[in-house]
Amino acid sequence: MGLLVVGLTAFPVFRGPQEHRGHGCCLSGSHMVRRLSVRSPRLQRARRPPPSAPPTTAPMDSPSPPPPPPYPPAAAEGGPAADSQAAELPRLTVTQVEQMKVEAKVGEIYRVLFGNAPNANSLMLELWREQHVEYLTRGLKHLGPSFHVLDANRPWLCYWIIHALALLDEIPDDVEDDIVDFLSRCQDKDGGYGGGPGQLPHLATTYAAVNTLVTIGSERALSSGQPVQVHASDERYIGSFQVASLVNILDGELAKGVKPMKVALLGNRMLKLMGWVAFRQGVECGFQGRTNKLVDGCYSFWQGAALALTQKLMTVVDEQLKSSYSSKRPPGDDACGTSSSTEAAYYAKFGFDFIEKSNQIGPLFHNIALQQYILLCAQVLDGGLRDKPGKNRDHYHSCYCLSGLSVSQYSAMVDSDACPLPQHVLGPYSNLLEPIHPLYNVVLDKYHTAYEFFSS
Repeated sequence: MGLLVVGLTAFPVFRGPQEHRGHGCCLSGSHMVRRLSVRSPRLQRARRPPPSAPPTTAPMDSPSPPPPPPYPPAAAEGGPAADSQAAELPRLTVTQVEQMKVEAKVGEIYRVLFGNAPNANSLMLELWREQHVEYLTRGLKHLGPSFHVLDANRPWLCYWIIHALALLDEIPDDVEDDIVDFLSRCQDKDGGYGGGPGQLPHLATTYAAVNTLVTIGSERALSSGQPVQVHASDERYIGSFQVASLVNILDGELAKGVKPMKVALLGNRMLKLMGWVAFRQGVECGFQGRTNKLVDGCYSFWQGAALALTQKLMTVVDEQLKSSYSSKRPPGDDACGTSSSTEAAYYAKFGFDFIEKSNQIGPLFHNIALQQYILLCAQVLDGGLRDKPGKNRDHYHSCYCLSGLSVSQYSAMVDSDACPLPQHVLGPYSNLLEPIHPLYNVVLDKYHTAYEFFSS
């Protein structure tokens, strides 16, 4: 067991014995470690029913002290002593009170874990695949009346659900054609996708629709997304480098006016970025979105992927620094620049070349602690994942919690073709998800299929 210490509070981080060492596709020693699908019989995934909900109080010798009250108690009824105490002790803000409540709920869950026998811990730390698949699949086929508030975000619902199922390697075959048909009705005749049939297109829902089609990965789905290319120069898509590079339309014309940053300046900014993002991992072991914001399961991806990108970008910066010192360039020529004859190929291949690079440094956050928060605090017994204990499950958090879980499982890998070692996967090895491309947040195999399709 280790401790994740931030400020004055320390929550334990599970570091129990790896019961599944050597299990599945990962071999110890000097053997080549290769990645297999979680459906592979060699993984021998043990499917067990979900554990019962943890008790509300921890099995401890003495109860934990309650959180301090939101306002300091008066020393006495009236009098100078009470006035003096009130002047010295500031009143807690609403955020501070909510933070104490969250820490108390998370602390109860973690105390149950560390008070259990090892075999019980293995059950608590299991990813409840069947429950998540059932919840997500049901959302594809029927949503209740309360979802009418998301009528302008229907491509997002498709993406959140389909991507989460792809991470679990469980996309049902009988829904793929229906999703492609629905998204085709969201397409605008002038390019892009709206939030629903007949709605105006915009960048956000275009991103969600393209990622959904890439995640489905069939020839029909990928062909359906090609009309985006025709209108890439439309002002609505300028700046959408993720979508443009994913469908292989990012070129010098689209990036016109965007100057590359000097390598030395980029390196300095990245160091500051790493420090800021790393310190967003709080005492609960999950990430917050910004300073003084409560922990939220979705930031498992938003912050975790930022650090995963930085791992590889540090390699890019290092290579460019070496190149700039080893070759003579004409005055004013930027080390990051590309010639007009090669810039189109450079932009088209950037996402592919980027993901193929090895990590020269290890995880930039506590990857085991993050897995602990997701598995214990974000999972819902009946399926789906949530923001934090006390919140309801939803498809958005199911998508980004699972994405963050994948990022944390693969963050310690050096070789992009390798499989994570058992000590980097918290709980049974059957928890291992599909790897993602941290730039696009699509499953890596799906990205490679899309890259080959759009390159041709």
